Amino acid sequence: MDRPVRPRLASHSDFQFGAVATETIEDALLHLAQQNEQAVQEAASRMGSFRETRIVEFVFLLSEQWCLEKSVGYQAVEILERFMVKQAENICRQAAIQLRDKTEPQNWRALKEQLFNKFILRLVSCVQLASKLSFHYKIISNVTVLNFLQALGYLHTKEELLESELDVLKSLNFQINLPTPLAYVEMLLEVLGYNGCLVPVTRLHATCLTLLDLVYLLHEPVYESLLRASIENSTPSQLQGEKFVSVKEDFMLLAVGIIAASAFIQNHECWSQVVGHLQSITGIAVESIAEFSYTILTHSVGANTPGRQQPIPPHLGARALRAATSSNT
Repeated sequence: MDRPVRPRLASHSDFQFGAVATETIEDALLHLAQQNEQAVQEAASRMGSFRETRIVEFVFLLSEQWCLEKSVGYQAVEILERFMVKQAENICRQAAIQLRDKTEPQNWRALKEQLFNKFILRLVSCVQLASKLSFHYKIISNVTVLNFLQALGYLHTKEELLESELDVLKSLNFQINLPTPLAYVEMLLEVLGYNGCLVPVTRLHATCLTLLDLVYLLHEPVYESLLRASIENSTPSQLQGEKFVSVKEDFMLLAVGIIAASAFIQNHECWSQVVGHLQSITGIAVESIAEFSYTILTHSVGANTPGRQQPIPPHLGARALRAATSSNT
């Protein structure tokens, strides 16, 4: 059998909110918040450099072709992001050691070409690993992966495929069950449902999936717009951009922005209530939620966004985000 296993994709109506005990939700939300805080603190200056549109689109389309759950695509992007950052860091570390010890330099062009030549293989390995996390009993077979690679002109053996997976696992110290923004979105929607959100969470969920895809595909433009708004300057400095990395790695902030933007699309009259709930749940300032949702909506539906219809002054929307970029000065 060389055809991919085609598990039934969960439709929007398959998600059942309100079926979990509140104690369990509280524990899960606390755990996600702790993971998010750790990720923000550990954010490195090179994080995010591999969440490019073409890479994300490739992963999403491949996940769709193999009929994988939505979560698999996000998980694969995050695994690939962290793996490639590790590879880049290792190359830079080797270069620094050789400069310090004045040893014979390696052929960096050859190392770069090797990294590029194996990129598609690594990408597919990340998708396959993510599929194993999602469907441990219905995973993408090696034969399916090899046939896909062959169709693209890449000839690999099963041994090379297994070695590639092992390289990814070892590089990340086998820590590949990474949190994704989707987990934060769905957890917050669960809490909103219990808090009496005026907009049905099932409707919000469907819109959130679309907007989250959009933000991932337009990662750099969205966060560039957010950075310019946060510093109130159209030309951020390199230092400001580096300090803004922690905001890019803040999945809780991304989740509240996605939900707020979805609420505005679904029912703009209930937007303030939803944002208020999100603020009380996460502790994120209303102004920050408003600014992020404004940015997302600007890149998706354009005009008539909450920044223009709500009584929040525009300069307030950037205040909390601006603090994140200047806290280390």
